[in-house]
Order: sequence, then C-alpha cells, then structure tokens
Amino acid sequence: QLQLVESGGGLVQPGGSLRLSCAASGFTLDYYNIGWFRQAPGKEREGVSCIDSSGGTLHFADSVKGRFTISRDNAKNAVYLQMTSLKPEDTAVYYCAADRSPLVCHPALATIQYKYDYWGQGTQVTVSS
Repeated sequence: QLQLVESGGGLVQPGGSLRLSCAASGFTLDYYNIGWFRQAPGKEREGVSCIDSSGGTLHFADSVKGRFTISRDNAKNAVYLQMTSLKPEDTAVYYCAADRSPLVCHPALATIQYKYDYWGQGTQVTVSS
C-alpha cells in the first residue's frame, strides 16, 4: 500500500510559522519527486513548492518565495514544508504529492500537478489573528 500522510497544520497568527510534514507509508521517498499544493475555499488548487528526488532542485511559487522552505530527510522517509511569515492568504488545505518522474518538479507546478501519481489527504492551515 502506497500512502502519503500530511501533518503539522493548524491555526497560527499572521507572521507565525508552521512546519508541515509529508510522510510516506508503504514505499520509500528516496527516488520520488515531491510537490506541495494548496487549495483555499472557492479557489483552484495551486502549486506551492517542489523538491526533486536528489534534493538539489527546488521550486517555489512567487507568492511564497522567501517565506517557505522545502526539504527532505530520506532517513525519516519524509519531506517538509517550513512556512514562515505566514499571511492570511496562506490559509488553505495543503497537500503533498509524489511521483517518480523528475519532470513533476517544475516552476509551473499548477500545470503539471496531474502528473503526480500519489497524493495525501491534506492538512488544514489557518492563518488568522
């Protein structure tokens, strides 16, 4: 069984920080490229960030550049999204996704999200005072 599980979401004040985790069950993430996506109520799902299997290629949406960081720890079979300087517009359900193809870690994440084979169930992030 191949499964991704997101965790770490919650309620945080504007300017605060959260770290989201994407853990794999049933397979190793070593050879997988990982993307983070989010969907706010009434809006389309958008790409947030991605990291390739080697950890050497990273991409971020313009809206989160300088505030979010993506990393992976293969020993823990997990990928992380460190979010700082959070804004109310960051409020959304955040999803991680995985695929073997390096093509899925692309600057235009929203246009290639259909290529990701495995998806988690999402974790809610709410930024509010």
